This record gives sequence, structure tokens and C-alpha cells, in this order.
Amino acid sequence: MKDRIKRIRKELDLTQQEFADRLGIKRGGIANYEVGRNEPADSVISLICREFDVNENWLRQGTGTIFLEKTGDERVASFIGSVLACEEDSFKKRFISLLSTLSESQWEALEKMTHIMQGL
Repeated sequence: MKDRIKRIRKELDLTQQEFADRLGIKRGGIANYEVGRNEPADSVISLICREFDVNENWLRQGTGTIFLEKTGDERVASFIGSVLACEEDSFKKRFISLLSTLSESQWEALEKMTHIMQGL
């Protein structure tokens, strides 16, 4: 499992600290899992799977795909949820906030702009 945990982190392009922060655990815990010093508890395995949309069978046994397939709506909801969960005043958070204030005519204008940009 140690190699699979490290692979997840690398696939997500996260440092051990960033990975640990997303899970709410200490960086040393991740390091210990990755070198095989400790095995993660079932609760940590569930947390990894839930937080990063990892296939639990793959994490535990190495079978199947690494990540669970999501629908378009699930990806959008997950993205917005992760952006809103950030405490910082990031560009992504400000941009989503701005989108939430658009009127119907502004949405129509934005749609026209994206069609023009796609034609370039």
C-alpha cells in the first residue's frame, strides 16, 4: 500500500505536507505510510478515498483504476466545493463568487464571448 499512497500523491502533484493538510493529519504520518513504517488505519484509508476520489479496491489491493470516474456534474460540484473550502481569498474563489452574481443577460454575453474565443 505504501507505493500506492505515494503514487496517489504524485499523480495529484502534491507534497507530503499538502497531502497531509488535505487529510487533516501530520506530514510525518504520510511519510511513515509511504516508507512502509506504518499502515494507515481504515479511517485514514476511507479519508484518502473520499478526499481524492480514489478507488478503495485499488488502494487496498491494487486492482481496478486509481481514481473513481465522475460525471461532469460531480466534477463541477467537487471543484466548487474544494474552492469554497479554501480559507484564503484565492482568484478561483473570487471568480466563482463573481459568477454567482451574473444576471441572465450577462450569462448570455459570456456564452457569446466563449463561442467567439473558441472560434479563434
